[in-house]
Amino acid sequence: VVYYFWAALRLGAPERPVAFSVPTGNFGDVFAGYVAAQMGLPIAQLIVATNVNDILHRALSKGDYSVSTVTPTAAPSMDIQVSSNFERLLFDLEGRDGSTTGARMKWFEHTGKMVLSSDMRRKAALFTSARTDADEMTNAMRWAHDHAGQIIDPHTAIALHAARTSGLPPEIPVVTLATAHPAKFREAVERATGIRPTLPA
Repeated sequence: VVYYFWAALRLGAPERPVAFSVPTGNFGDVFAGYVAAQMGLPIAQLIVATNVNDILHRALSKGDYSVSTVTPTAAPSMDIQVSSNFERLLFDLEGRDGSTTGARMKWFEHTGKMVLSSDMRRKAALFTSARTDADEMTNAMRWAHDHAGQIIDPHTAIALHAARTSGLPPEIPVVTLATAHPAKFREAVERATGIRPTLPA
């Protein structure tokens, strides 16, 4: 939560709203942004950036939270089908009713499917989502290097692509959260940029 306040205050909050694009497999990091917004931080939008394993994108955009087959990618922290911490948001959207959320999660464990009602999605309007494929991820790593002088990892690249295609007005800055050192993903970074990142001391 502190990260969101720290970044937003340096970009003009509370007088200026700020958006965040968050590489998301498990939901804890972006949920922290939601908590910051509940505390009064003027967050214009929280972009849930996923790869092709897009259960969260499907849930937020269509209400379809259903398990599919995991596709291995160069962003392994997103190669999941059940997003831990997502039930924290569900709990809030359902009026903080633990028994209702518990029953919903038991049903999901049994069936592998869950539907988010239009009312729940309306209450979650602070969140948008984006799905990034392998080529878009590679292009984002290349763009970060060529245009911003930054070497970034695949997860961060997915969030950067989502940020750059968000359609937000230019007066709202978008912070892309970076989640890993590029040296952890040397082959993917080298394929995208031609540079093999070195391990830090």
